[in-house]
Amino acid sequence: VRLVESGGGLVRPGGSLRLSCVASGFTVSSYGMRWLREAEGKGLEWVSGINPAGHSEVYADSVKGRFTISRDNAKNTLYLQMDTLKIEDTAVYYCTARIGGSEYRGQGTQVTVSS
Repeated sequence: VRLVESGGGLVRPGGSLRLSCVASGFTVSSYGMRWLREAEGKGLEWVSGINPAGHSEVYADSVKGRFTISRDNAKNTLYLQMDTLKIEDTAVYYCTARIGGSEYRGQGTQVTVSS
C-alpha cells in the first residue's frame, strides 16, 4: 500500500488549491479514505472523509462549505479541492486509507496560506 500526496504550496487567503493522493497497492473505490492535517505545534486534525461507495462525504465544521473531497476511480486517486483558503488552513495535509483494520498514510503535502 502506498499513498503519495501532491498539490500543496503557498497561496494567499481566499485562494484555492487542489490536493491529489495517488494510491497504489489497493483500489481507492473499495475503502474508506480520509484527509487529515497537522498544523505546526498542533496534533492531527481530521478534515474530510469519503466512504467506499463514494456516496457519503463528511467534513469537519472548520472546512465545511469550502473543501470538497472526491475520487477518480480510473486514476485510483483521491482529491481535496480547497477553496476560500484561510490562514488557519496552513498545515501538512495527509491522505489515509483504512484497510484491514490498519490505517495507512502518505508522506503529506505542505499547504501554506499567507498574505
